[in-house]
Amino acid sequence: MPSSLPPAPQALLKPLARLLRPLVRLLIRSGVTFPVLADLLRGLYVDVAARDLLPDPKAQTDSRISLLTGVHRKEIRRLRTHAPAADETPAVVTLGSQIIARWLGAPPYAEADGRPRPLPRTGRTAGEASFEGLVESVTKDVRARSVLDDWIGQGTVSLDAQDRVHLNTAAFIPRPGGEEQLFYFARNLHDHIAAAAANVSTAGPAPFLDRSMHYDRLRPETVAQLEATARQAAQQLLTDVNRIALAMAEGDDQAAPSGGPATPLRRINLGVYVYVEDDPIDEETAP
Repeated sequence: MPSSLPPAPQALLKPLARLLRPLVRLLIRSGVTFPVLADLLRGLYVDVAARDLLPDPKAQTDSRISLLTGVHRKEIRRLRTHAPAADETPAVVTLGSQIIARWLGAPPYAEADGRPRPLPRTGRTAGEASFEGLVESVTKDVRARSVLDDWIGQGTVSLDAQDRVHLNTAAFIPRPGGEEQLFYFARNLHDHIAAAAANVSTAGPAPFLDRSMHYDRLRPETVAQLEATARQAAQQLLTDVNRIALAMAEGDDQAAPSGGPATPLRRINLGVYVYVEDDPIDEETAP
């Protein structure tokens, strides 16, 4: 592992202010006041110091945590009695993402290029791929009809005149403000920040890929074309990697040993984003 060399505090404050600005804007619009956020941050400082920076339980004293965080020891005692609960993945996220991943990546349900096939609601012949079979390949605890009704209501899928189920690849974005979207909001931003933080804190080569392409002073119609191109290319990238990952994950499941010591498991998250906004007006150079 590369050695750690975090940036100096003063060098970090200016980029931190820019990083937090859109989040603060969201918090204000959502009614999360500064005292509420401050109390949340105070608790996070204590929790991160204890769990992440002081792995030895003997070193997790109130005095040591206070020295690291600047939080008063009385506050630390109060906060440690109300430690945050462990993050849990909502069931709707696990089920939905697994079904869609198989629809986009498994040969019976996807074309060779990763496009999802229209699926009959139920299998008409033995061995025929169907929406019911797709859901049952992921879970036996939830009826395929329940998933279908829910997804039709959300616009995730649609039925054609032949009673085939079509995945709307432009619409399986989680419902705005819903539990599923907020889960991905937290996980994806967490992972991107974690990767970037690891990169700026290492004394050696950056351990994670974090690249972007950016242009400014472009006409709106040019940006619209670039955004459409980027969306298409990003979706194709995710589809291609998903197909490979699904096959490799199933291979890992089949090769998993039935006994002996457990192998440490890891996770991977590949994300892409596109952002567009107006350039600030420069009166000296504006046309």
